[in-house]
Amino acid sequence: MSKNKSEYLIERTNNIYEVVIGLEVHAQVTSNSKLFSSSSTKFGAEPNTQVSLVDAAFPGMLPVINEFCVKQAIKTGIGLRAKINKRSVFDRKNYFYADLPQGYQISQFKYPIVGEGTVILDMPDGQKEIGIERLHLEQDAGKSIHDMDPQNTLVDLNRSGVALMEIVSKPDLRTLEEVSTYIKKLRSIMRYLGTCDGNMQEGSLRADVNVSVRLKDSKELGTRCEIKNVNSIKFMQMAIDYEANRQVDLIEDGKIIDQETRLFDIRKNETRSMRSKEDAHDYRYFPDPDLLPLEVSDEFINELKSTIPELPDDKKKRFIEEFKLSAYEATILVSDIEISKYFEEVISKMGKNQDIKLAVNWITGELFAVLNNKNLEIAESPISAENLAKLVNLIKNGTISGKIAKTIFELMIDGDRDPQKIVEEKGLKQESDPKALEALIDKIINDNREKAIEYKQGKEKLFGFFVGQAMKASGGKANPQLINEILKKKL
Repeated sequence: MSKNKSEYLIERTNNIYEVVIGLEVHAQVTSNSKLFSSSSTKFGAEPNTQVSLVDAAFPGMLPVINEFCVKQAIKTGIGLRAKINKRSVFDRKNYFYADLPQGYQISQFKYPIVGEGTVILDMPDGQKEIGIERLHLEQDAGKSIHDMDPQNTLVDLNRSGVALMEIVSKPDLRTLEEVSTYIKKLRSIMRYLGTCDGNMQEGSLRADVNVSVRLKDSKELGTRCEIKNVNSIKFMQMAIDYEANRQVDLIEDGKIIDQETRLFDIRKNETRSMRSKEDAHDYRYFPDPDLLPLEVSDEFINELKSTIPELPDDKKKRFIEEFKLSAYEATILVSDIEISKYFEEVISKMGKNQDIKLAVNWITGELFAVLNNKNLEIAESPISAENLAKLVNLIKNGTISGKIAKTIFELMIDGDRDPQKIVEEKGLKQESDPKALEALIDKIINDNREKAIEYKQGKEKLFGFFVGQAMKASGGKANPQLINEILKKKL
């Protein structure tokens, strides 16, 4: 292929083929203890220090359901606009891994805790609904470590029994951009709810990616392959890109696509076969005899509904209506709960006569650039919402110009300094006295009479020259708006 793979995939799918994608997202429930034991879920502990007898599957140890994890799953279901099932059943999913001490995983099969729901994506060409098939609770396995010993695989059971929500989408995703937007939206909803922190680098959010291809005019789904345990959006996109091209190549060569489970090798940027894809009967699901069916009442569900905060879609609508933001601006500001909190705090600190557009521009422009460069979340911002509000107000009331504000902003980064104090210390107050500026401009025109005559004769580009001379003469402190007004009058 002369083109890179991504371009090639886009060209092929636009013309002939369609990629069909479904995601099984495994989201770790935000809880202090595990799904069936009191062991801690804290990240980063020494290996095998957060393991109870239940987690290690000692004989005779019985699981006890963690009510808080159940509540977290139901809240997530409400956030996904999904049906909450008042009766659900825990099953044993039987398979053997070295890091699965029981020889089975406690999960939910026929009767999950949450049924069908919807996630709305804001795409460049409009909104798209992605269906949610189900959300079920299950316990995580341990972790096999292959790179600490040259001859042995080591096992850490700290994650064994940690509560997961498996959120299964319908095969409604079609592009790499939709996959990225879907994961970000799902993560955003759960962060708003406080049900999953979404930290992919800590393993709190990962996905099994189901990929198939078909002719664009076909109504039948192609043979799907499942790519297991992909732990970043970038890797998901790379894996889908490779796998879709691989399947198209097989079809065009007249070969059959095997339904199978595959792994994504990030070093080689390719998927490779892991095992033939299991069907449900391969796992020999049956109801866990140690756990009664889980039954919840309408009162229980309604009580949880009353605790649901304003979610991204509702907040976006309010931001557009209340603050007169564009849909694009509102989408950015509600994408993360901490960003939305920061924005609203800036607005509240600005007081009356707010310039909301200016505040949005500074948050999404200069502040976001600093956060990206320093690899910080907005909760770690080196500039507080209060001080950013002060800076915006200084621009709004004409105390400083936008150019001077950028200089002050750079100084604020070092220790969250008060912009008003920086203005006073550095003598950076903007010159807005019309008489003083008139005197300055009169001198500039007198010193550049020939250019003034040329301007009057129609050489209008020289206006920028006079503005530049005025700003230079004032040391950059002159009010640009007043400079423009006075120059137009004088020239």
